[in-house]
Amino acid sequence: MMDENKKQQDYDPDILTLSDDSGKEYTFEVLDAIETDTGRYLAMLPIYDDPQEMLNDSGELVIVKVGEEDGEEYYYEIEDDDEYDMIADAFVERLEDFFEIDDQ
Repeated sequence: MMDENKKQQDYDPDILTLSDDSGKEYTFEVLDAIETDTGRYLAMLPIYDDPQEMLNDSGELVIVKVGEEDGEEYYYEIEDDDEYDMIADAFVERLEDFFEIDDQ
């Protein structure tokens, strides 16, 4: 039996804005973070101001590796396919459990 005094937690997404090499900004919601022997990774979904852009999106997770330089965090694509596959599988497994996603 649930405690009736327990309030539902407010949804407070972790929003991150990144710029590409040409200075164009992209906004993401961070869904999860994983730390492994090879580094720290974030799984994110793009956020769009325009609903049409959201409809055109593939819906795939954006996965980046977190680096640090001079005390500043930066994010970059995972170049190694094996490393990417391993991290992507770990995120999918964790998020499927969290969101109770059924693949049927």
